[in-house]
Amino acid sequence: MHSKTHSSTSPADLAKRIADLFPGLAAAPLAALERIAERSILRLVPEGTTMFSERSACVGFPLVLAGTVRVTQLFPNGRELQLYRVQAGESCLLSGSCLLGKTDYSATAITATEVELLVIPPDEFRALMNEEESFRTYVFSLYGERLATLFHLVEAIAYQKLDQRLATMLAERSRAGLCTVNVTHQALADELGSVREIVTRLLHGFEDRGWVHLGRERIEIRDHAALESLARG
Repeated sequence: MHSKTHSSTSPADLAKRIADLFPGLAAAPLAALERIAERSILRLVPEGTTMFSERSACVGFPLVLAGTVRVTQLFPNGRELQLYRVQAGESCLLSGSCLLGKTDYSATAITATEVELLVIPPDEFRALMNEEESFRTYVFSLYGERLATLFHLVEAIAYQKLDQRLATMLAERSRAGLCTVNVTHQALADELGSVREIVTRLLHGFEDRGWVHLGRERIEIRDHAALESLARG
C-alpha cells in the first residue's frame, strides 16, 4: 500500500478528531482516545490505491478520517460487486473480522478518493478490544451496521431489477443534494455488480424519458421523483 505517514499532528488533536468524527467513540474516555491516537499510524493514501486484496494479511484496523474507500468482491469472470463503502467517520468491518479471527482478507479495498486514516496495529487492536469497553462496543456496533448494509445488498440483488437498483442509486445521490453526479458508467456497473454496456443502455433509457441528461463522466438528475418511483417499484 503506497501512502505517506504523518508525524506532525499531536495525539491530543487526533483524539479530538476521533471524538468529533466517530459518534460511536465520542463517549469514550479521553485516555482511551489518546491511546488510540498515540499508538496508531496516521496515513495519507492517494486515490486509486489498493488498500488490501484477497488473501492478503491484515496489517491493522483503520479509522477513516477523510475520503472514501470501496470494498469489493472480485469474481473469476472479471465481474466486480461493491460490498460497501467506508467513509470519513467509519471503519472497515472486514479488517476487524480478519484481526479477530486471525484470517486473511476475502475482498479488495481501493481508495475512491484521497484518504486520510489512522491504522491501529493488530496487537494494539486486540489489546483495546480486551481492555477498553467503549472501543469494544464500537467495534461490535459496526458489525451490526455493516451486516444490515450487506443484507440490504443481498435483498436488492435477489429481488430488484437492475433498472430499479440503478434508479435507487441515482435517487439516493440526488437526495444528498447532488443535481449532477460525477461518475463513469463503468463505476456504476462495478457498484451494481453488472457490466458497463447494460448500465449504459439503461441510462440512455432514463435519458429518453427525460429523467437524466448524460454527459462525459457525469449524469445530470432532471426528474428525481421519477427515479424515486422506479426505485420503489
